[in-house]
Amino acid sequence: MSSVDATQAARVKATPQVKADLSRRVWQSAFPYLLILPTFLFILTFTLWPTVSAVVQSTFKPGVTVRMPPKFVGLGNYLELFDPTLEVGQAFPRIFGNTILFVSVTVPVSMALAFGLALLLNRKLRAIGLFRFAFFYPVLMPMIGAASVFAFIFADNIGLANTILRSLGLPTVHWIGDLNWTLVSVMMVAIWKQTGFFMIIYLAGLQNLPHDVYEAADLDGANWRQKIRFLTVPLLSSTTLFVLTSGVANAFQQVDQLYALGEGQPNERSNLLLYFIFQKYNEARNLGYVNAITVILLVMLLCFTVFNFVFWERRAYYEN
Repeated sequence: MSSVDATQAARVKATPQVKADLSRRVWQSAFPYLLILPTFLFILTFTLWPTVSAVVQSTFKPGVTVRMPPKFVGLGNYLELFDPTLEVGQAFPRIFGNTILFVSVTVPVSMALAFGLALLLNRKLRAIGLFRFAFFYPVLMPMIGAASVFAFIFADNIGLANTILRSLGLPTVHWIGDLNWTLVSVMMVAIWKQTGFFMIIYLAGLQNLPHDVYEAADLDGANWRQKIRFLTVPLLSSTTLFVLTSGVANAFQQVDQLYALGEGQPNERSNLLLYFIFQKYNEARNLGYVNAITVILLVMLLCFTVFNFVFWERRAYYEN
């Protein structure tokens, strides 16, 4: 056999092996993408597409009648949300301010209480599990159930809160329905409901902290305040970042407790953005406003996420 024939025979034999190697490399390259394909389709269907749809529809105003097509108004819906001559323009700025105030109060207060409770419960005591469960129990209740309990507590005549105030000789408070107290009542329910969840996260973080650092601090004569300030708080920065991010995202989605606590009344003093969207969604003439408010809510969450990444994520402590 000549050298040419031998070479051709070798190529023929090598061809199946080359094809097999090529197929294996293609499969190995494609396999990771096939694994994330279901997740990608889920995100595309339930996150990306609804977001794009809300942005597009927020630039249209529904027709006066069913047969009239929607009219493109650009940023008109957004501008009308702040127009005091319109009904929606009178309500939205106040509700927007309520939401910002609600998030700004409930999240920091819940985090501070959760951190304090975690420090108190991070020790070996008899029946410590019972105490931890007692503070965590509100997390297990549905929000509407917790709100119903507080609706009874805040009742004017037979409510526990006013009963205690009367026993102390203090004036009673119209918790649900008073212009100054309705939003406070909604905040109290949210704080009571989510503090236990934050506490468990902080408690898990405390139990994973390195003990040798605290032993060195004891040798240097540091007191408990100094250890909390200069050791515990910095070492828990990643945990705090997670609690802050999840807490803010959850606070913007609060809606259930408003069913039992005045439904945003009186005069929208306790209403929040997501509940306002729910109230207006079934009114066809307000669909443009609903989508505009949805986009504003998404932009606020996006800005907060970017701010967290730029200013906090890179400075957080993560154990190697």
